[in-house]
Amino acid sequence: MASSFTPFPRPGYSELYQERLSRSLPFNILRTRQVTGESADIQHREFRAGAAGQNGIKAALFYTEGLVENRAIDQFVLQPIMMQMKSLDTETGHAADLMTLLEDYYIPASGVQRVENMGRVIELLNSGSTILYLDGVDTALAVDLTGWKERAIEEPSSQGVIRGPKAGFTESIKTNLSLVRRRINDASLRYDGQKIGEITKTSIVVAYINGIVNEDVLAELKRRLSLIQTDSILESGYVEEFIQETSWSPFPTLYSSERPDVVAAQLLEGRVAVFVDGTPFVLVAPALFGEFFHSPEDYYNRADISSLLRLLRFVSFLIALLGPSIYIAITTFHQEMLPTDLLFSLASQREGVPFPALLEAYLMEITFEIIREAGIRMPRAIGQAVSIVGTLVIGQAAVDAGIVSAAMVIVVSITAISSFVIPAYNLSISVRILRFLFMLLAATFGLFGVSTGLILLALHLCHMSSFGVPYMAPFAPFQLNEQKDTLIRMPQWLLNKRPRLLSRNTWRQPPPDKNPAPRK
Repeated sequence: MASSFTPFPRPGYSELYQERLSRSLPFNILRTRQVTGESADIQHREFRAGAAGQNGIKAALFYTEGLVENRAIDQFVLQPIMMQMKSLDTETGHAADLMTLLEDYYIPASGVQRVENMGRVIELLNSGSTILYLDGVDTALAVDLTGWKERAIEEPSSQGVIRGPKAGFTESIKTNLSLVRRRINDASLRYDGQKIGEITKTSIVVAYINGIVNEDVLAELKRRLSLIQTDSILESGYVEEFIQETSWSPFPTLYSSERPDVVAAQLLEGRVAVFVDGTPFVLVAPALFGEFFHSPEDYYNRADISSLLRLLRFVSFLIALLGPSIYIAITTFHQEMLPTDLLFSLASQREGVPFPALLEAYLMEITFEIIREAGIRMPRAIGQAVSIVGTLVIGQAAVDAGIVSAAMVIVVSITAISSFVIPAYNLSISVRILRFLFMLLAATFGLFGVSTGLILLALHLCHMSSFGVPYMAPFAPFQLNEQKDTLIRMPQWLLNKRPRLLSRNTWRQPPPDKNPAPRK
């Protein structure tokens, strides 16, 4: 017998959207309190609207404490209803007419809407709206008076630059959207919003520039978002795992950033951004392998400086990936490749080491990974000091005890430092994972194993794609006219075209021969 699977076993909650409000105010009050479980943060107040005495129509307010500004409720709801409507004779008037007057004339708030079912009432109540009931009316007014505490705009912690904007995204999706809108002051910037999560109902916004965006990428991204069925979305990482190209590759197929200038630049190239409420990290698709080595500072410095630093990052990537494996392969299988003096020096260092080179490298790499992770989780005031002191003390003690050689400590240290040069943290994690596999290949087959691993890695990268765009573009397939912003960065006046695979409008500026910008 096949078992039935109910993804959201919450009886009664889906039916709330079919449950219409009652004309009876006491019933609406009682039902709202029942559905919310009389939660401590759900506050309500009963009063009369209109003339004083018995002529006023009974009314009730519901709001969530902490999500609404109390002064705003007093100023924009209670004061207009209780003070300005005193002269209104509600005894002979109809309550529905009074609701219309409130909506159209007496509530001076920008966000006012009619609500007809209990499900929508609870959703807006939990989002920070104030719900107004009137006796004798089977609809309610939802007044948007949200005013919770937010973190101030600060410098991003994961993508720091020396030259460039210092503002970073916050946990408020409204603030994040405004930061991008300030940089792209054009009507073609579009925001498409939706909610994902049966319980959390997290706000998701897809951002793109109409006329520049790749329509196929946009349609595929929206399709994948529409297929998400889950009870909660608490961070953009949730969305990333649902819509990423594959879960079986260590390489990220979406780019994440907490910098508004980076997201704005990506949108201007034809990409699509995904904003998730509650996190400062914004997803960008499609993501290409070479762009994980780009830093926002590359476009704020001169082209020659940026090109040198970018080449340095690619070299650091190779050192972080292959440093220990090449050392293991040479010292284990290919000693003839080393100069004689260096070979004797390494042999003398390893004379008292009881472990093979592979176990020695694994021991040091795992130890360093533990220290690095501990430094991240510790309080910021002592985390960095513990990482530095712990690495120095353990490394020196391990050499003095004869557990590892001094050369191995040097190799592991250079490898670890090189991994920090990669601007994208998620790519550096991928390198750390692959490093252990290459070390095993080197200890088993020497440089032949390392070469085979590189070939398989290149085939894997060339096989990958991000929302239909080849992951290794423009290296594979190779496109000569798009190499101006890959390994090196050409001057701005030569970057006159957007990547062809990312945008349907490739022209960014006039060609160099028609650009009036002064050059020599």
